Amino acid sequence: MSFSCGFVGLPNVGKSTLFNALCRGGAEAANFPFCTIEPNTGIVPVPDERLEVLAKMENSGRIVPSSLKFIDIAGLVRGASAGQGLGNQFLGHIRTVDAIAHVVRLFKDSDVVHVAGECDPVADLETILTELMLADLEVLEKRRDRAFKTARSGDADAKFELELIRTFIDQLNAGQRPDYDKESPKAVEVVESLGLLCTKPSFVCANVGDDQLGDAFLADPDAKRLIECASAHGMEVIPVCAKIEDELSGLSAEEAAEFLAEMGISESGLSQVIKTGYRLLNYITFFTAGPMESRAWTVVKGAAAPQAAGKIHTDMCRGFIRMETVSYEDMVECGSWNKAQLAGKLRIEGKNYIVQDGDVIHVRFSV
Repeated sequence: MSFSCGFVGLPNVGKSTLFNALCRGGAEAANFPFCTIEPNTGIVPVPDERLEVLAKMENSGRIVPSSLKFIDIAGLVRGASAGQGLGNQFLGHIRTVDAIAHVVRLFKDSDVVHVAGECDPVADLETILTELMLADLEVLEKRRDRAFKTARSGDADAKFELELIRTFIDQLNAGQRPDYDKESPKAVEVVESLGLLCTKPSFVCANVGDDQLGDAFLADPDAKRLIECASAHGMEVIPVCAKIEDELSGLSAEEAAEFLAEMGISESGLSQVIKTGYRLLNYITFFTAGPMESRAWTVVKGAAAPQAAGKIHTDMCRGFIRMETVSYEDMVECGSWNKAQLAGKLRIEGKNYIVQDGDVIHVRFSV
């Protein structure tokens, strides 16, 4: 299972350049607006050192990591919610992604044209968010009218939906992203049915120069303003340098670690983007490991054993009997699955077991 992360931003902020650097996708990157029209897609493996350890332990024939799908979406301009530029196409493409990375430009380069005439990352982010909010308002106003008619008949679900919609409209009119009780199944169901853009898990990807990373990023006045603006909308900011990511993509893991250390950086931009996406989407990773292969699987936190088994194969969910489980830590401590079993670390779990991050599992099922 892979999750999809859409790069969203104004034209010429470096979305396609970052896309190419992170996944070597070969997207056209040129110095003029709307270079990207149809979205470019690239798949990258999710780095997880635990998978390498398990594969070595079990002498696996192959290693299959989880994956992340990057989608480079056409640049947005002011008025996109009303169809300006590639507005309608843009909004249609962004609705399909799991998470949104708002790309804003912090790098300084007078040779790269900015669609607004000058580089202001905060203004760029506000423009993007405003267009998404306007598009969501249009959706909500249409649904409000429908819900109002149904609610008049006394329908309790329609009344709940109407109240939530009215709350969202008030929040959007105040320039705030919609906020709701994510622990309420009823609210989550309504929000999913609305298909709003502003409720998607989102973060800001600051496209920086190689001299703007680490402490230099935190000291940059524009970066400080951007962090403050993003925080006000409930988003975090990740600085990513396309030039460095491109260089890292051609290095081995050891060489990449040395390179990052020389740059004074603890983690690559790609790794930060993946971890942020997983955290925002509430994902965890479990593993299967054996002589044939070791593989990482992604599931939503809180998933029960049959649900996780179904990620491996639908038959495993339908015919689920039990799950044999060893934690990653116990596997490492014992040295292998068989040794963990002999040491009494293997657990037999039933249908109600909630899979934990790092679980190494074997599913028993009937066809």
